[in-house]
Amino acid sequence: MGAMSNRRDLILGIGAAAVVFPLRSFAQAPNKVWRIAYLDLGSRQSVMDAGRHSALIDGLRERGYIEGRNFVFEGGYADGDANRLPALAAELVRRNVDLIVSTGVPASQAAKRATATIPIVVTLATDPVGEGFAVSLARPGRNMTGMSTGNDDTAPKLVELLVLAAPKLKRIAVITNASVSSHPALLLRLQVAAKQAGRQVAPMAVRTAQDIDRGFEAITRDRADAVITLADSFLLAQRAQIAALALRHRLPSIYPQQQYAEAGGLLSYGGDFNDNFRRVGIFVDKIFQGAKPGDIPFEQPTRYYLVVNRKTADALGIKLSGELLTRADKVIE
Repeated sequence: MGAMSNRRDLILGIGAAAVVFPLRSFAQAPNKVWRIAYLDLGSRQSVMDAGRHSALIDGLRERGYIEGRNFVFEGGYADGDANRLPALAAELVRRNVDLIVSTGVPASQAAKRATATIPIVVTLATDPVGEGFAVSLARPGRNMTGMSTGNDDTAPKLVELLVLAAPKLKRIAVITNASVSSHPALLLRLQVAAKQAGRQVAPMAVRTAQDIDRGFEAITRDRADAVITLADSFLLAQRAQIAALALRHRLPSIYPQQQYAEAGGLLSYGGDFNDNFRRVGIFVDKIFQGAKPGDIPFEQPTRYYLVVNRKTADALGIKLSGELLTRADKVIE
């Protein structure tokens, strides 16, 4: 996968608009070399580091798709700048790719606006219906299908587990990406869950890595004593920064992806998102065999995993309860 040139972004990205034509229909083409595009708000390096690229390749290989033999990648990486996504999506469409794999709400929305004919497989959607990617989960319609994160259902659990780890906390900072349209609704769910648990929420909306640094200074002044980070490709790419700042400010933290705990965060709770990338191969194969994306149901996680970082707990002076350790699927020593 190669990142696109800035020159192409500028030339091809202006004025991208969806053109309404009949959806593409694929039949078996044993000798065809498929062109699979990948669109992500994050950087190419962040996708590699998070294990998403290898999971995607493995999933495609399991279905008989070998890079360089019967498919090639066209990569589009926005490097954390959501404003670049329309240009990247437009270029992928102009390259006449056979299918687009999109990650994150901003990237999927950019792909949706760029084409109504090329099939789009969404790897991570918080609310596919609410975000406009599907008419219903069972029958998405249009040219999109894929997988959701299930994060809209886990808000109460994030608060519950964080309180279990740090029972004295009173005010929880919630890091959101200001560019992600689904985050306000998730923030509201967390506010409701926190209120029911007798805690308060302090929102922290960011767009850049510099915003994250400034945000931690602000929430510290605001007397937040714990942190929750919402699921997002850009925030995941900044996981080392976020985990380090939480530790520096001595804030217990919980995240929706295991990579945060591996980077030094206290807790993580969520689905195995890399499994979503492995499962992309199933969707791709169905579409290349002739299925319409709109007839393929969106999938939701069937299991959620709790990961505890005992080393971080020790550094924060937190004695982890037996209940929390018993419930953990993985403990990082």
